[in-house]
Amino acid sequence: MPFAQSEMKKSIYQMINTIVPMLILWVIAYLILPYTVMGAILLSIVAAGFVVRTFIIFHDCTHGSFFKNKKANDYVGFVTGVLTSFPYEKWKREHMIHHASSSNLDKRGIGDIWVMTVEEYISATPWSRFCYRAYRQPIVMFGLGPLYLVLVSNRFNRKDARKKERLNTYATNLGLAALLVGLALLTNIPSVLIIHGTTMFVAGALGIWLFFIQHTFEDSYFENESEWDYVKAAVEGSSYYELPIVLQWVTGNIGFHHVHHLAPRIPNYHLADAHQQTPPLQRATTITLKTSLESLRYKLYDTSQKSFVTFKDVKKRVRTQKYKRKVPHYL
Repeated sequence: MPFAQSEMKKSIYQMINTIVPMLILWVIAYLILPYTVMGAILLSIVAAGFVVRTFIIFHDCTHGSFFKNKKANDYVGFVTGVLTSFPYEKWKREHMIHHASSSNLDKRGIGDIWVMTVEEYISATPWSRFCYRAYRQPIVMFGLGPLYLVLVSNRFNRKDARKKERLNTYATNLGLAALLVGLALLTNIPSVLIIHGTTMFVAGALGIWLFFIQHTFEDSYFENESEWDYVKAAVEGSSYYELPIVLQWVTGNIGFHHVHHLAPRIPNYHLADAHQQTPPLQRATTITLKTSLESLRYKLYDTSQKSFVTFKDVKKRVRTQKYKRKVPHYL
């Protein structure tokens, strides 16, 4: 594919216009904190946008698409992983699994948002149903989610992790600890919590939102293993998130998620061109900032209608005996 070629100059330039501003914003935030807490917090929020963009560089490195050289991808991936609080090898493996099983109903659970089908939800235990409803609440997903991601999920290896992955996670944790301790010694712990904490929380919430919206829209594609198709999963199970040019830049073109899923080796700075110059890709579901908010309503996937539905929809269907079962009070 002509777009699946990294360009050294573009990659280096992207690192300069992303990581340097992020570091400068952090320095200024720490300097002005004694004089204006609100000003420092606002700068930290702006820095969160650059953390998201830095994560896109990290993300491309895990796919081996940011540089042609594997060692360069691994090195930059590790450094950007420390800056964004993500262990390179761990996330790389889990993300590869996500790409290989996205929209596959029989292979859910690693590297994706928790999705239950209508049938699974109705037959689930009250406790499982409660946990799922809580998980799908915005306050939990985008409020507690970033804390869990940064403080828990990214800090520990999976049980089946191999030695290289485990060592990389340990090294990332040490690098992150060194960064935070160094900042605390140069300033103080409250300053680190205010500035670094705000940045990572906001960046984490934005990241989860992007991942959520890229696969959660009304007519998203999901199939069982026997019917699952890689191309359909990429183009029909991933959205084109049409963002204003500034937000498109900040998010590293990840809104062209259908293109990325179809060809993961395309670096982020070529995704827009691939979309615009490949007419079939333009048929992917387009979501805007306004319409993306509607996805918050969608909680369960209905395999009979091939679409996401709300909890209210399911409750109505059960009451009309579409599913021949008494309506539990906790539906």
